[in-house]
Amino acid sequence: MKYLHLGKGTLVRDDEILGIFDLDITSQSHLTRKFLSMAEKAGQVVNAAEDLPKSFVLCRRDGQTRVYLSQMASSTLLRRAEERGQLSDS
Repeated sequence: MKYLHLGKGTLVRDDEILGIFDLDITSQSHLTRKFLSMAEKAGQVVNAAEDLPKSFVLCRRDGQTRVYLSQMASSTLLRRAEERGQLSDS
C-alpha cells in the first residue's frame, strides 16, 4: 500500500484517490464551488493546508467521500503520485 503526503502530516492511500485538482482553475466553475460548499456542510472537507490551499484531492474510502485541501500545487501532488507509481492513465 502506498500513500501520498498532502501536508500537515496528512496522508491518503493511493487506492482512495479519485482525482487531484487545481483549486484556482476548478473553483471558477459554479458547479465545483457548489460541490465544495456541499462537501464542507456535510463535514467531508479536511484541511491539510497550513496556508491558503492551492489544490484539493478527492478521495473515497469505504463508501465515504473526503475532500482534502492542500497547500501544494496540484502538479506537485500529481508528479509525486506518478513517481511512486500510484496513479496511472489506466
